[in-house]
Amino acid sequence: MDRVLKAARASGSLNLSNRSLKEVPDDVYKSLDAVGEGENWWEAVELQKLILAHNDIEFLKEDLRNLPQLTVLNVSHNKLSNLPSAIGELTMLKLLDVSFNLISDLPQEIGSAAALVKLDCSSNRLTSLPTSLGNCLNLSELKASNNCLTMLPEDLSQCSKMMKLDLEGNKLSMLSENVIASWTKLSELNAAKNCLSTVPESIGNLTRLIRLDLHQNQISLIPSSIKGCSSLTELHMRNNSLSSLPPEIGELSQLGTLDLHSNQLKEYPVEACKLNLLVLDLSNNSLSGLPSEIGRMTTLRKLLLSGNPMRTLRSSLVSGPTPALLKYLRSRLPTEESGPSSAKKENVVDMAARLSINSKELSLGGLSLTTVPAKIWESNGITKVDLSRNLIEELPVELSSCVSLEVLILSRNKIKAWPSAILKSLSNLLCLKLDNNQLGQIPADGFQAISKLQILDLSANAGALPEQATFSSLPMLQELYLRRMSISEVPSDLSSLQQLRILDLSQNAIQSVPEGFKHLTSLLELDLTDNNISSLSPQLGILEPSLQALRLDGNPLRSIRRAILDRGTKAILQYLKDKIVDI
Repeated sequence: MDRVLKAARASGSLNLSNRSLKEVPDDVYKSLDAVGEGENWWEAVELQKLILAHNDIEFLKEDLRNLPQLTVLNVSHNKLSNLPSAIGELTMLKLLDVSFNLISDLPQEIGSAAALVKLDCSSNRLTSLPTSLGNCLNLSELKASNNCLTMLPEDLSQCSKMMKLDLEGNKLSMLSENVIASWTKLSELNAAKNCLSTVPESIGNLTRLIRLDLHQNQISLIPSSIKGCSSLTELHMRNNSLSSLPPEIGELSQLGTLDLHSNQLKEYPVEACKLNLLVLDLSNNSLSGLPSEIGRMTTLRKLLLSGNPMRTLRSSLVSGPTPALLKYLRSRLPTEESGPSSAKKENVVDMAARLSINSKELSLGGLSLTTVPAKIWESNGITKVDLSRNLIEELPVELSSCVSLEVLILSRNKIKAWPSAILKSLSNLLCLKLDNNQLGQIPADGFQAISKLQILDLSANAGALPEQATFSSLPMLQELYLRRMSISEVPSDLSSLQQLRILDLSQNAIQSVPEGFKHLTSLLELDLTDNNISSLSPQLGILEPSLQALRLDGNPLRSIRRAILDRGTKAILQYLKDKIVDI
């Protein structure tokens, strides 16, 4: 023990885990006062990291205050029934792990540890959390799963930096509207296995939420405000009491997994057939049929339907492979009618132009337009134009006059040439969607004119990327979608996009992921599904814990065991991180 303590005084870190300790040695609390013979007191450092996990410790002394420089304290997997009030005097403490103990109350003094960033108090006997936690303004991760919590203190609304919250396995009957509304940076919310009957309306404020897990509650309704969760990739609602879904759920364009297993759904809304899902679990509901429009959900890899009283589908289709079911549903769709008449198109365009006077937004999608209406550049101060799902082949030069334009959506048209001349005039453009067109190769300097761009979608334009891609010209880019572009090699300068949050490279022919991706420290979602990737660089593990969703299905990965892949993003990144010899 003396040798270990001596090493701790030299390094500032002490690990006494798995030593069958029943109490903390007094010398640990003495810190620098315990400098022994043969040591130079001026070379000793204050203890900053103390790990006492996996012991039989029953209490911590108030002498803990003698370690004021502690930034990490891990006393998980012990037999603690309480924490000393001195915990509040650890003003440098950033990570506190007291999970898997016998604690029934956290002291109010914990709120004085104002530097706290991560708190793990899961698997204890807590019936409430101290209101003083609201004073920990830097708190970004709170794990309180497997306790007996019945509510959260309203004071937690002050923790506006909260990013991850795990409340699974408690007795919560509600989530506070005010508290949820304040956590606008939240990316992960797990409140599964509670007694919730409602989802707060304020859930729509969580625009950065990536994963929402509310399975095994008593929820009967999802509010329409869910459409505000624009970054959501996973929604888990199995084992609840849902009888219907809001049509607005169809607006969750990033959603990849929708788990509705074991509810009371009687129908699946047509509006939700617009989703780009990979997995849709509708098993054990009350569905008698499905809308034929589900057949258009060509991204679906798994559609689970067992345990429903299906009357309109043969059992062989219900239990058979998903592609066969989708093909059958598509065959039931009516033949596409020709687009609206010219007179009707004009009326729709005129109406949209009138509405845009106040909203500054023009929505002209799905009108079978062959040319861009003049109403667009005749409207003053227009900021958003949606011309998706038309038959437009060329953009008129007059569009250059729309200098206020921030969002331009041209998805699913027949545009062949990159509109360089027009883009040079749109200096305020933040979002450009040109996916599913017929673009030829983009000029080498094509991106330079749109340097403020935050969202770019070029998907399904095979061969459109410049030979020497210049993504470094887009330093403010936050979302980049390059699906189905026949890419065999990832553009090297993607690694320079420091603000990138979402990168979709799915359905290409990519064989390797650049090691430089470790520099994408803002990345929340990386989609690599359906490529030819056989191994991943361990350096990708550096993106843990910032990367929340890593999708790898449909790759011939051999370097990672299937058991790890099945456990999801966190497990994969941790596995890769553990493989790094020197970070």
